[in-house]
Amino acid sequence: MRYQLGMVLSGGGARGLAHVGIFRALAEEGVEPQVIAGTSAGAIVAALHAAGHSAEVMLEFFIRKNPFRVSKLSLAKPGIFDTEKVVADFLEYFPEDSFEALAKPIFLTATDIVEARPEIFATGRLISAILASASTPALFAPTEIDGHWYSDGGIINNFPVEPLLGHCNIILGVYASPLRSIGEPSLRSSFAVAQRAFEIGSYYSSRRKFHHCDLVLCPPDLNIHGTFETKNFAKIEEIGYRAARDQMDTIVGLVNSRGGFRKP
Repeated sequence: MRYQLGMVLSGGGARGLAHVGIFRALAEEGVEPQVIAGTSAGAIVAALHAAGHSAEVMLEFFIRKNPFRVSKLSLAKPGIFDTEKVVADFLEYFPEDSFEALAKPIFLTATDIVEARPEIFATGRLISAILASASTPALFAPTEIDGHWYSDGGIINNFPVEPLLGHCNIILGVYASPLRSIGEPSLRSSFAVAQRAFEIGSYYSSRRKFHHCDLVLCPPDLNIHGTFETKNFAKIEEIGYRAARDQMDTIVGLVNSRGGFRKP
């Protein structure tokens, strides 16, 4: 199938709230993607948008259903937080737990942590696929689906443009994990070093695919926010909004020239 406008949403933890701001800016101009590919935080936002939720409701979701709460702590599982404990939170926003119930197709990526391979979910149960895509190693226990154990899609593919290639007139990418400039004092813990190594690998593997997009938004101001922040969600959303507004002439020009969809 040929789509007019497709979007790619990277992971980024809390910085993925920038995706919400970008959707808010696009909605102001009547720009509507017909298909979305996302991973990790981008998978959550992709699903919320495809379910018909506004940017305001999406921001509310992250503020109200913040998974980094004591009540979500994992007991006897390989992760600090238990993904199974957030299923009820997601059911409030996805009462029909199915890809087929969404208003548009989405592709969510995850990593089979046992077989060391990528997986793309596009049909069947939705919430388990979202959780699989967003199960950050060490922080969240892996998610089991049909006998396979999945962790964060960003481990292998933090910019999942592949499902859209050859199927869209326009591809708009959003990369919410810009590589930060840091100093040596920032690397005083094992976790900080591991996180930095993951960021470097993810950034360079993703950047090699940016040329597949007609435009990539990568808001540099996201650098001041951490991947695992538990506050400042509204500020991060605003960064995404401003980044999209700054490029809106280009976005609207692409849509108008290549037959992208704009609501009246």
